[in-house]
Amino acid sequence: MKLHKSSTKPGLTGLMLGALGVVYGDIGTSPLYALREAIRAAGNTATNDARVLGALSLIFWALLLIVTVKYVLFIMRADHDGEGGIMALLALAREKIPSHAPLQLPLVFIGLAGTALFYGDGMITPAISVLSAIEGLEVATPLLKPVVVPLTLLVLVGLFTFQHLGTARVGRLFGPILLIWFLVIGLTGLLAILDRPDVMRAVDPAWGLRWLIDHPSVAMPVLGGVFLAVTGGEALYADMGHFGRTPIRIVWLVFVLPMLLLNYFGQGALLLGDPAALANPFFCLVPEWGRLPMVILAAAATVIASQAVISGAFSATSQAMQLGFLPRMSVVHTSARHSGQIFLPAVNRLLMIGVLLLVLLFRSSEQLASAYGIAVTGTMVATSLLAFGVVLPSLWKLPRTPAMVLLALFLVVDLAFLAANSLKILEGGWFPLAMGALILTLMQVWQWGREQSRRAIQAEEIPLFPFLRQFERDPPLRVDGVAVYLAARADTVPHALLQNLRHNWVLHEHVLILTLANVPLPRVPESQRIRLSALPVGVYKVEVSVGFMESPDIPTILERCRFPDFSFDAREGSFFLSRARLIARERSEGRADWRLGLFITLSRHMRGAASYFRIPHRNVVEMGLQIEL
Repeated sequence: MKLHKSSTKPGLTGLMLGALGVVYGDIGTSPLYALREAIRAAGNTATNDARVLGALSLIFWALLLIVTVKYVLFIMRADHDGEGGIMALLALAREKIPSHAPLQLPLVFIGLAGTALFYGDGMITPAISVLSAIEGLEVATPLLKPVVVPLTLLVLVGLFTFQHLGTARVGRLFGPILLIWFLVIGLTGLLAILDRPDVMRAVDPAWGLRWLIDHPSVAMPVLGGVFLAVTGGEALYADMGHFGRTPIRIVWLVFVLPMLLLNYFGQGALLLGDPAALANPFFCLVPEWGRLPMVILAAAATVIASQAVISGAFSATSQAMQLGFLPRMSVVHTSARHSGQIFLPAVNRLLMIGVLLLVLLFRSSEQLASAYGIAVTGTMVATSLLAFGVVLPSLWKLPRTPAMVLLALFLVVDLAFLAANSLKILEGGWFPLAMGALILTLMQVWQWGREQSRRAIQAEEIPLFPFLRQFERDPPLRVDGVAVYLAARADTVPHALLQNLRHNWVLHEHVLILTLANVPLPRVPESQRIRLSALPVGVYKVEVSVGFMESPDIPTILERCRFPDFSFDAREGSFFLSRARLIARERSEGRADWRLGLFITLSRHMRGAASYFRIPHRNVVEMGLQIEL
């Protein structure tokens, strides 16, 4: 099912500028701390030149192999009707495997685990990025050190407070600011390289490999520091649906990658001549007169980087809700033109609390670096397994052996970095892992509970067609108007309809039985969204397909339907919904499954169907339903 591209989309230049502002904020601010942490991890195990050139060599080849080859050249080919990200990849992988195949459960677990770990990364990225930028004040003058943490907290609170405004109002500013950022960091790096051109020796991979081989005791900590340079690589794929594959690739290959390399090699050139600059090599590249403006520019860039990750968490949550892995939450659309620009108040609050706790707990970017990386590597491993193990071999019709070789090559790199970052668990890496485990548990419990509820409801369902036929022989009282009944299945009688007839014994003149199907597509074309069927006694069956990047607007969808004998008006129609009350069935052993208690708790805090489907509350009639699980 292919989507038709709108003729109003911005041109390639506009898309490239937008991609620069949103996609590359995270990886673009990594020079603030990545090289510094990689060299510090080596301690005094080698000469200064060997440490600097070795770290640079590893960062250079990591950017080429992981970001350029793996993501830009390979994984970005695995788009789901133009959309990217691990949830889109999971949906694509499930299409390639039969629904009852043994691989389905492992695929879902891998996808959910990768998504859960993404939230851990989403908390650390704003904390470490903004904190590392504000720490530039210490380089300008040590007297400002006491204000670093309070100022960081203030910036972060402001960032989350204004999330409800959406990226639409400030999005046009992101590209120009990041354009200036990359030009400045590239220029400062180039000037340092011109002073020490011998730093370019680090292009030779032998420097990095020799360093790791000669000093195995620090190999893993060093790789953990090197990985900080590629932590934003997943964003290239996750944001592909917003800008398209071509603009993201062009911006990376032509502009972002060269500017990053210039800055990294510039820091290396500075450290070859002045090892003491390791305290903060990024800001030491800048002349003293320019350090305060650089702090301001870095703060702006890190806020943008944080915005991109936070927006990604909103999108991932929305997709997970549509696919049935999370309960319904309030979704606010912040742009009338771009459906992907959304705000989730509950997710925003939880992210803000987590980010502020991280800053208060670790208090410096150096300490936060010890917690950063392991969640990202976990997501990257999940992406490799889904992309190279299932999706790309199927798309390219690769034989099994070459496909497994390709998967093994990239897994070796991913698992090496995962092993390196696993050393950080006791130093702070436990935090994103704990958050990921919590979110993974919630998603699996919700999926399990929905299946239990579905089975319990199915046990009491009545076939629709025979039920309607009896009204031809014994019709109930008919009243004017249109009644809409939401149903889980199109071939059974909605519980709200049964309850209404049982208590009132009336049927509206026009009855619509509406079912929504969440399909594994990002967005459903309007021409294929609605299936309308006429049933006996003035009843219509309306089947609506919704993509996992869409938020259904039931009244608008029904107003677009073409009914043969009436027109639907959302202001006049009545919407009958079932409000289910879940209770735990008493068991002989005297204790309930802990999953059941958690699922019931989540259900009671779930957003109501009327609000989620954008149904006017004054038009809603709720009928009670009790379900024993």
